[in-house]
Amino acid sequence: MGGCAGSRQRLSDSEGEETDPAPRPPLQDRQGAHWKNAVGFWLLGLCNNFSYVVMLSAAHDILSHQRAPGNQSHVDPDPTPTPHNSTSRFDCNSVSTAAVLLADILPTLIIKLLAPLGLHLLPYSPRVLTSGICAAGSFILVAFSHSVATSLCGVVLASISSGLGEDRDLLVVLGYWGAGLLGALSYLGLTQAGLSPQHTLLSMLGIPALMLASYFLLLTSPGSQDPGGEEEAETAARQPLINSEAPELKPGSGSHLSLQERWTVFKGLLHYIVPLVLVYFAEYFINQGLFELLFFRNTTSSHSLPHRRYQMLYQAGVFASRSSLRCCHIRHTWALALLQCLNLAFLLADVWLSFLPSIYLVFLIILYEGLLGGAAYVNTFHNIALETSDEHREFAMATACISDTLGISLSGLLALPLHDFLCRLS
Repeated sequence: MGGCAGSRQRLSDSEGEETDPAPRPPLQDRQGAHWKNAVGFWLLGLCNNFSYVVMLSAAHDILSHQRAPGNQSHVDPDPTPTPHNSTSRFDCNSVSTAAVLLADILPTLIIKLLAPLGLHLLPYSPRVLTSGICAAGSFILVAFSHSVATSLCGVVLASISSGLGEDRDLLVVLGYWGAGLLGALSYLGLTQAGLSPQHTLLSMLGIPALMLASYFLLLTSPGSQDPGGEEEAETAARQPLINSEAPELKPGSGSHLSLQERWTVFKGLLHYIVPLVLVYFAEYFINQGLFELLFFRNTTSSHSLPHRRYQMLYQAGVFASRSSLRCCHIRHTWALALLQCLNLAFLLADVWLSFLPSIYLVFLIILYEGLLGGAAYVNTFHNIALETSDEHREFAMATACISDTLGISLSGLLALPLHDFLCRLS
């Protein structure tokens, strides 16, 4: 409301004397607009990644749908385990949860690769609107689907929503980080409370609505905060809402770099990009390739419940380590990649040999896995920001941000045949 009033005042002044600029709004109003924007951006980041995380948490439920014929609520919150392959020592779905991972990450990867070709030229309003519609569509389509194929189409919509809305603004990233823990925890909590996965997904339709409300109702444009002259307002509209160390850099400012400069910057980033790819490859191979096979038959819970708990613990570890940069700065991220690969080897050996006596040991390992993954992510981008020049920083960040998506995609592609191989074992 305050922004609209400021706009009307500015229009009125432009029709009057040009030499008598309108007074600036009170400091309290400008501070209020700043905090509204801060909360709005945080909510945008939170809502943007929410559907992506929920689909990964619901992966086992999505694929269990075809094993529960006649169940109109998708699957029961705590169904009796029904092995798909009675000759296997694993309680296998016919399709690996890696299929959900690929449906949830490949559209995002495509969007990231195509973004430099012109996505940044698309105004934010249609991008946010499309992202919100896709997120809502993903929840509805998966909730009411009666086949795995239809559910995977819904997961693709969640991926499109996440890819369109992703932004590297600080507050968006902070909300993005919180979405992982909140998404996994809310899905686990609601299903544990007795809701079916179908009703749980439908209850989350408020998240896309919150995303749209945050952008269209909560955010205040920089121009509306300062009803000065037209030229001043136009200049303010191009400034970031939150000050940065390099305010002169604007989206697309790295486009002037020559191919030789880009190749030089890329080669200099390899010692950060390769470890980050390995970290994400290992952890998502665990999450969507091994989680469903780490099933303890001596427990009374369904097979889907441990998968939901694994996802929540992983996201808790990621959130904790991504928030710890001020306490612990790691320069040699290759060490984190090595430890994560050892994690993968250890859990793969347990899937094969079944030597871990308790599921609680798996819980600890998965929490540790999340800590390693979050630390690798936040320290990689922090190191790149410190070590690249202002001229190269935007291109370096944009290049590095594809590393996690690439590692996740590779893990999904390799986890599919591993699932088929292990599930055929007698």
